[in-house]
Amino acid sequence: MVSSSSSAVHSQKLSTVVPGAVTGDEVVHELGNMDLVMKQHYLRGVYLFKGSDAIEGLGIIALKEPMFAMLNVFYPVAGRIRRSESGRPFIRCNDSGVRIIEAKCDKTIDEWLLESQTEQYYSLDFQLVTDKVLGPDLPFSPSVYIQFTRFKCGGMAIGFSWAHVLGDAVSATTCINLWGQLLSKKKTPAQAEAEAQQVKDMINKATTKSTPDETPISLPVKQLPPVGDYWLSPSDHPMGTFSFQISSSKMKDMQLDTSFEVLSALIWKCLASIREGSREPHLVTICRSSSSNSEKKPGVLSNDQMITSVHCESSLSKIGISELAELIDKERVDQKKQIEDLVDSETGEPNFILYGANLTFVDLEQVDFYGLEINGQKPVHVNFKIDGVGSEGVVLVLPGTKKNINNASGDGEAAGRMVTVMLPEDEISKLKEVLKIEWNIV
Repeated sequence: MVSSSSSAVHSQKLSTVVPGAVTGDEVVHELGNMDLVMKQHYLRGVYLFKGSDAIEGLGIIALKEPMFAMLNVFYPVAGRIRRSESGRPFIRCNDSGVRIIEAKCDKTIDEWLLESQTEQYYSLDFQLVTDKVLGPDLPFSPSVYIQFTRFKCGGMAIGFSWAHVLGDAVSATTCINLWGQLLSKKKTPAQAEAEAQQVKDMINKATTKSTPDETPISLPVKQLPPVGDYWLSPSDHPMGTFSFQISSSKMKDMQLDTSFEVLSALIWKCLASIREGSREPHLVTICRSSSSNSEKKPGVLSNDQMITSVHCESSLSKIGISELAELIDKERVDQKKQIEDLVDSETGEPNFILYGANLTFVDLEQVDFYGLEINGQKPVHVNFKIDGVGSEGVVLVLPGTKKNINNASGDGEAAGRMVTVMLPEDEISKLKEVLKIEWNIV
């Protein structure tokens, strides 16, 4: 059944914003091996802001103006993919810009959230961000899209699409949060310019050389056939997305002291009951950010996740959630270097996917999604997903929506957690049913 919100977003207009200063014809951003492993994945974020004087008074020119300084700092995101003579991709920092989408919605923010939460498990959120990918005209494809959707109540949604080849979720949110700081005058363009020069001195360095690792080893990636200039992962199954909130009080009732590990264990066990038999997922991948937004220097782009594999030899039906959570928590051996060694330093081949090669759990609890402010106003709701996911699926755990937010301080009632799940469509309804019957969650 098609939701009425499918046609509620309309009147889209496209434009482009470029850096405020010329970067230089010869400046390139070399892509590391881990960047190329992630090149067929895309991060999509959605931020919802209630209507207020701070929001309604901002026209599109005012929204675009801080991007000039933001792109002076994060100048590689305004570039375009090129290939070296050997075929290895890199970014030509040619100031081609990021794509801007303006749209309108015939609903209020409250109506949107009510329908999305009660009928669609927040999947409607992702109608507010583009699903564009890199290619097939790779030299002309933007890596970043920002969509501004105006609601009839005066509220606004910001949809942020980020090619994962640029960097991880911390890199992406540091970039969009800097735009908010510039817009809100918490940081001046002069400060941003000084940071940009520091970054330029650091970022133009040769890619670490490596050769494919010939040692057979179980790594949490799946090799794909050649994709050429169309960086879109082929899917064996139609994939679906749903999200649900777990309140802080519910977490307390469930004794979730380490929320990411326990929530991952809970969903791991639920999916094992759905995929019983030969498809029971004994091997899963855990991705954790290795730096926070406060530690990430503005302008530095990198894929710095800690990537580990966790194996449960026993039948998962016989393992308790606390035991699985402990197994997830204690496995901290980073496999990133071994994954990077699979990529040829000359050609950047072969092609891989990470998310969904095995069932994958991604810890985004410490990522500063609610650090995006517009003139002191924080979003009332944030959602986030990853596209280009393999058929084993991905589970993201991120901060939940605070209630009764004080826009001046950002304080509010404890947020709990938002969990976003991407699975084959035929497993979505089954997982919802298990979570409802056994845990009274969704």
